[in-house]
Amino acid sequence: MRKLFFTCIAISTLTGVSAQTLFTYGNKPVTKEEFLKVYQKNSMNKAPDMSEQALKEYLNLYSLFKMKVSEAKILRLDTVQSIQYELMNYRKQLAKNYLTDEAMSEKLVQEAYDRMKKDVRVAHILITSSQFAQSKDTLAPYKKIDSVYNAILKGADFAKTAEALSDDGDSRKRGGDIGYFTALQTVYPFENAAYNTPVGKISKPFRSQFGYHIVKVLDVRPAVGTASVAQIMVSVAKSKGEEAMNAAKLKVDSIQAELKKGVPFEELVKKYSEDKFSKDNNGVLRSFGVGEMTPEFEKAAFSLKKPGDISAPVTTDYGIHIIKLINKEGLKPLDSLHASIKKKIENDSRSATAKEAYMNKIKQQNGFKEFSANYDELQQRVNKIADTGKQANMFTYNDFKDLSKPLFVFSGKEFLQNDLMKFMETLTRGKIMGARNAILKDVYNLYLNNIITDYQERKLVEEKPEFKALMEEYTDGIMLFELMDRNVWSKASKDTTGLKEFYETRKGKYQWDPGFTGAVYTFKNEAALKEGQKMLQAKKPATDEELMKKLNNEQTPDAVTVAHGRYEFSKYKDLPQASIAKGKLSEVKKNDNGTFTVVKADEVYTTQTPKSLNEAKGYVVAEYQDYLEKKWNDEMRAKYPVKLDDAVFKSMVK
Repeated sequence: MRKLFFTCIAISTLTGVSAQTLFTYGNKPVTKEEFLKVYQKNSMNKAPDMSEQALKEYLNLYSLFKMKVSEAKILRLDTVQSIQYELMNYRKQLAKNYLTDEAMSEKLVQEAYDRMKKDVRVAHILITSSQFAQSKDTLAPYKKIDSVYNAILKGADFAKTAEALSDDGDSRKRGGDIGYFTALQTVYPFENAAYNTPVGKISKPFRSQFGYHIVKVLDVRPAVGTASVAQIMVSVAKSKGEEAMNAAKLKVDSIQAELKKGVPFEELVKKYSEDKFSKDNNGVLRSFGVGEMTPEFEKAAFSLKKPGDISAPVTTDYGIHIIKLINKEGLKPLDSLHASIKKKIENDSRSATAKEAYMNKIKQQNGFKEFSANYDELQQRVNKIADTGKQANMFTYNDFKDLSKPLFVFSGKEFLQNDLMKFMETLTRGKIMGARNAILKDVYNLYLNNIITDYQERKLVEEKPEFKALMEEYTDGIMLFELMDRNVWSKASKDTTGLKEFYETRKGKYQWDPGFTGAVYTFKNEAALKEGQKMLQAKKPATDEELMKKLNNEQTPDAVTVAHGRYEFSKYKDLPQASIAKGKLSEVKKNDNGTFTVVKADEVYTTQTPKSLNEAKGYVVAEYQDYLEKKWNDEMRAKYPVKLDDAVFKSMVK
């Protein structure tokens, strides 16, 4: 609702620098430039209507908006905790677009696009090592990958070494071969190694979040782009071994024979395909690029030359496939992919490169200096936190209160050892589990990042006029929403006395049309209807509970549904009104969806009867809100009288 409210208002608080005042409300001026800027913005990219009537209507709305914002500022609604929290979150979201090195970001977009022009096929050897491991625990995995690297340099076979030693269980079966992939499909360190290593060569050992790798580049080719295909798949039950494979091959042979006779591919999909996800769509799969399907399937699909070409049978871990090419498309131009590449980079580890470049620039501009000896002292104390007993791995800020040396200086302010531990206590709830050196370092980096980010977010208001304008616009909107809620929306629901008085002044307006009170039975099919009628018309009519217990079961849980209430005949136009009588079942109404409706009335009303406040509450609340808003608007206009400069106004009219 709040989002909708802002959309409806869509008002900016940008102000022009001009002495040409269009109108005043109270003693506050609004310039012609400000008004026009907001008016044009709200034209939704259409040519604004500059007629006198349209301008007058908008001026009335905008002046009222300005009055209410002024009232919200008098009440200091921007200090309300919930509003401050929402403003902080909005500021952080908005600031993300500014807190990065734009030149570096563009460089990364271009790098990714250039790499997308090629597909790289690599094999790798992985020795796993947790990114959270203590330094001493990373030594053994590093030594192992180093010894593997040196053995391969001396002539050891890469594929056989991968089969014997790699911790990647999937690629190990293929000698480390992971097939072709392109940019933005794997972690950045791995992508760098793949694209920066010549064909036939191996990379030096490098680390990713998964552990230590060595990459061998097997091939580089021009990008194949994306393909759209349909398939007929015959599954193979692995548990039945060779017998299942032979049966699948016989089935595929019969499919191929029918294809050769000219039977349409789509017809054979419906007849034979065992892929439940594509069968009902003529076998069509979502379009895919390199590295998105199994290597065997991908190779066969991209080998097809023109739309309509059909592959020979292809065996994968899923079964045997016959593939028909629908379309192939090459890499699109950068300008059409720029936004999607940039978004992927923002969610990728490489985004840290642009952010780090930005952070380093901000540090340099603000006299940043670290004190590594003081950090080491804190690290030693953290390592002494007990790891056994009832308080194992637990700490509080007070345990570190005496450590008051600076960890770093930023913008002339010192940030102390115990400042970090206060932050860490809040973040971890006073419990530190796992590799303490790594955890403290991560928390330190997060703390430092928060300090710098918060500082820059606040500076953006001073340095970026558009950022300041958007923040002011959002602040005005959120305060106005809160004020509307207090004076209109919530008040109409919570002011029970006022609501009742309002109802009493116009209760004759809220009337029930002729109708009935009772039960409405909906039966799913004719069999349920007949059984239901029999039970409801018995000498001792069944209760609703007995009816539903009898008819509803696991196979048809909704054979009958029952609703009780007051209903107007106008809602049941297809049901003969004359058949609705007190204590009797009505005639049957067959609904468009094949269900059947029967009514049993407790009372029948042939004339209008008044609705109670509770029965009419939705309508009364809506009208009371309108009444409260109009009354409030009148109060605002009386408090902030508008004086319009007719000459300035007429200069806008076209």
